[in-house]
Amino acid sequence: MSVALGMDAFSIGLGMGMLSLRLKQIMKIGITIGLFHMLMPLAGMTIGKQILLHFGNIAGLIGGLLLVILGVTMIRSSFSSNDEPLVQPVGLGLFVFALSASLDSFSVGLSLGIYGAKTWLTILMFGMMSMLLTWAGLIMGKKVQKWFGSYGEAFGGCILLAFGVKILFPF
Repeated sequence: MSVALGMDAFSIGLGMGMLSLRLKQIMKIGITIGLFHMLMPLAGMTIGKQILLHFGNIAGLIGGLLLVILGVTMIRSSFSSNDEPLVQPVGLGLFVFALSASLDSFSVGLSLGIYGAKTWLTILMFGMMSMLLTWAGLIMGKKVQKWFGSYGEAFGGCILLAFGVKILFPF
């Protein structure tokens, strides 16, 4: 389950890796995503069954909407004459990025809270796998960005946009 939850972080990392990121930023982003993938299911587990019926679908919609906004912003900024992208995974941008990548783990945490999963083992696995998969996605995205040149940011934005649309409209 931790690999499945971490795959969305990998996909989003692949898209965000198209930005010119330094290794220090990649490390910080991976750690932040890992922490969010620990905190969100922990919050979900503590809230439990009462909120599941009302909040489960909304969490996915919010995450999908955030990814669509990030993707559109990246695509738009790739066609502007300004070299600095509008979305940067620092400060508030990093918070939005981490939140959008980990909202689904909140819903999973709600479900796991109902079934009495081992809380600390579960959240540690979620955090570690998400951190590792985010790093892998960001590093792969950085390598691919060199091949795409100036279109790398637009391609990364398309990945985020597609992933957000998939969350909003599951087929």
